[in-house]
Amino acid sequence: MKRILSSILLVLCSASLAFSAEVKNLSMGTVGDEIVLTYDLVGRLGEREADVTVVLTIGNERYGADRLSLKGDFGKKVAMGRGKRIAWEVLKDFPAGFEGQVSWEVSAAGKDDVAGKNFTDAATGMEFAFVKGGCFEMGDTFGVFLGGSDEKPVHSVCVGDFHMGKYEVTQAQWEKVMGSNPSHFRKGGSYPVEEVSWNDAQEFIGKLNRMTGKSYRLPTEAEWEYAARSGGKREKWAGTSSEADLADYVWYAKNAGDSTHPAGEKKPNGLGLYDMSGNVWEWCGDWYGKDYYASSPRDNPTGPSSGESRVYRGGSWYNIPRHVRATHRYCSSPNFRSTDLCFRLVLPAR
Repeated sequence: MKRILSSILLVLCSASLAFSAEVKNLSMGTVGDEIVLTYDLVGRLGEREADVTVVLTIGNERYGADRLSLKGDFGKKVAMGRGKRIAWEVLKDFPAGFEGQVSWEVSAAGKDDVAGKNFTDAATGMEFAFVKGGCFEMGDTFGVFLGGSDEKPVHSVCVGDFHMGKYEVTQAQWEKVMGSNPSHFRKGGSYPVEEVSWNDAQEFIGKLNRMTGKSYRLPTEAEWEYAARSGGKREKWAGTSSEADLADYVWYAKNAGDSTHPAGEKKPNGLGLYDMSGNVWEWCGDWYGKDYYASSPRDNPTGPSSGESRVYRGGSWYNIPRHVRATHRYCSSPNFRSTDLCFRLVLPAR
């Protein structure tokens, strides 16, 4: 163990997310062939447990707990108290040793920390906006030639509370979880990741959930449209119904220059969500059903039970105004990839 420790600079930090549960008094030592981290987990009066997330950055690569030989007090429902212990069996993961800086990030979230609030994911830096649920008229409410037949009939839908990513998943965030970048437009980490299929998105979500202990997922089609329309308002595009103002909110064929753009450069919609229309299409969780609106349930619809194609929404840098409307629907095989196709995440409210 000495030959490994002598070449490592350890940086310990507890992520501060303005949550009630808090990690304090981190310290590190060695016991045999293990590096042992100890900490205190404290919370509000009456709070008995919290979810504890551990992320290690080794050199230039980030590792969630699922990728390392860690054991001890982390994961879901860790009891409050002093002297919590996490042990890393280094030689199981790096038998020959390694050199470089190792950073421990330990964060905690209590039962009510996220519900009803905006928050930032500690592992990736993704920012999430709280979306208060409600009922709205889903589909083409403008009733003009723009709408496709699959946007009708307009029907009443109610969705519950949820948190939605303020931005599409970026290339930097994808790399933190997956360790690679599949994008065509590799112009910087703040650009949306693209060339990712629905199945690729599911793999990303699975790894992120194992890393964080949370339950991120793709939005349902109903959640996506409700959020895009600033909480179910009668908006033609995300944030506006005026084509004269469209360029202030949307990257599309007229102003995008045949490329994606960094997340968040245009105006947000009424919920503080960026690029819901344009820049890149966004996968939803649902199977596509052309006639699904005629039989959709009212409360929290999740799409047909089976199908051949998955839904994506929002349009992209390549599209004309009609195709970046908030009610426009499109779909492809779950294996389909494109230079204008991405996704953003939701986290159900607790």
